[in-house]
Amino acid sequence: MTDRPAPTDDGDVDVLGNLEPDQVRLRFAPSPTGYLHVGNIRTALFAWAFARHYGGKLVLRIEDTDFARNTPEGLSYTLESLRWLGIDWDEGPEVGGGFGPYLQTERMDIYADVVDKLLAAGKAYHCYCSQEELEQRRDAARQAGQHSGYDGHCRTLTPDQVQAYIEEGRRPVVRLRMPDRPITFHDLVRGEITFLPENLSDYVLVRANGDPLYPLVNPVDDALMRITHVLRGEDLLSSTPRQIALYEALAEIGIGNGSTPKFGHLPFVMGEGNKKLSKRDPGSGLGEYIERGFLPEGLLNYLALLGWSIAEDRDVFTMDEMVKAFDIRKVNANAARFDPKKCEAINASHMRLLAPEEFAARLVPYLAKAGLLPAEPTEEQKSVLRAATPLVQERMNTLSEAVDMLGFLFIDEDAFAIDPDAAAKVLTGGSGAVLEAAAKALRDLPDWKTEAIEQALRSALVEGLGLKPKNAFGPVRVAISGRRISPPLFESLELLGRERSLRRLEQASAGLSTD
Repeated sequence: MTDRPAPTDDGDVDVLGNLEPDQVRLRFAPSPTGYLHVGNIRTALFAWAFARHYGGKLVLRIEDTDFARNTPEGLSYTLESLRWLGIDWDEGPEVGGGFGPYLQTERMDIYADVVDKLLAAGKAYHCYCSQEELEQRRDAARQAGQHSGYDGHCRTLTPDQVQAYIEEGRRPVVRLRMPDRPITFHDLVRGEITFLPENLSDYVLVRANGDPLYPLVNPVDDALMRITHVLRGEDLLSSTPRQIALYEALAEIGIGNGSTPKFGHLPFVMGEGNKKLSKRDPGSGLGEYIERGFLPEGLLNYLALLGWSIAEDRDVFTMDEMVKAFDIRKVNANAARFDPKKCEAINASHMRLLAPEEFAARLVPYLAKAGLLPAEPTEEQKSVLRAATPLVQERMNTLSEAVDMLGFLFIDEDAFAIDPDAAAKVLTGGSGAVLEAAAKALRDLPDWKTEAIEQALRSALVEGLGLKPKNAFGPVRVAISGRRISPPLFESLELLGRERSLRRLEQASAGLSTD
């Protein structure tokens, strides 16, 4: 277990309060709408790192009561996303725990019971106002320059007024009775924040049709699951005083352990045009990063930098290092801009850190998806891939780039084709003579090794034909790989083998002679 951090001298609130480190409990509570958004992933990452840093618990809770947005596959996608990322949870779906169930749709009886207790204790009340009446009073308040939130019309209804509304057939919502005082809390990211009572209206807990709303179910679950710290997005900051009021009401009626979690509101993640990154923006969904071949550790490393850093002079780190160093008080409250190029660069750095055999193994699914390798490659194919790995590991930014970089080594000869753009730009003019000279120099080479191949081609093309290396080797590269960019040429020829290399040189040369 990680030792509890020493107290600070700068006036920061103690992160743990009276808790022991292993009593820390955080939750990640996504809606099952598909693959996770990068903003959600960062929230999950920070909550996970916080819990792991103190040796506490991370609870996975699924907020699946929004039937209009949730998808049948949503829960599977959510769990797959977290598993792929390597963010594990201590309680929740597939794990269990002592505070379940962990799907909100399985907790509806719990919410109904809590609401009954809030009503009985006078902490909540029925509101019979119609939508039209609410809008009329809000418009009047706005015109008078006053706060346009709910005006408390139904707070003190008499039994006769209630009966009259019932006889009209009105179906009430349930509202929380907000306290008539300021609500102040210390945000772990932003410091002390105060909300004045005139800006805090009684808010709806339950719709008229009986459906519980997020502002009810979220704090109820936090209270019953003994959540001690809540990390969430800055966009939810305005709802925090309402939730604090509900935590206090729950404590007064004996729901939960009587304490209110400590909050930390994470900065916005901004996209292009300095706008908040939306789920609809390119680069916002996890599925895209999986498809492109990002490493989970590379993506998590970059997302951690959106508001936090391990050191001023260091951007690349492992998740173990992050857990050891993570301090929620060092999260920057300012919005963070998502930079796709830096994200890719961080991922590339993590690819360089992989052992060659591990890197080769991670390439297989992408080569297999492209039809270049079977899901279980043969020993010969594995040998070629392992030999090719050192040639490309320093040149690639994502795993999917292996399809273009290494595909020429594994493609069936009948399916091999030269990229038309590469042919148009490189296989021109005297390329036929270059390819013929290369084939002649290599045909009877006694030792098919990189050094011998390089010496033979330099002798035949640079010295024999008087060409600059670019003009000498460019046509050969395109002929054997089909592309202008490939792994180092001489090593590629060795891996491709004499027979296949000569066949491709001759076919490319023949194609030029028939143009």
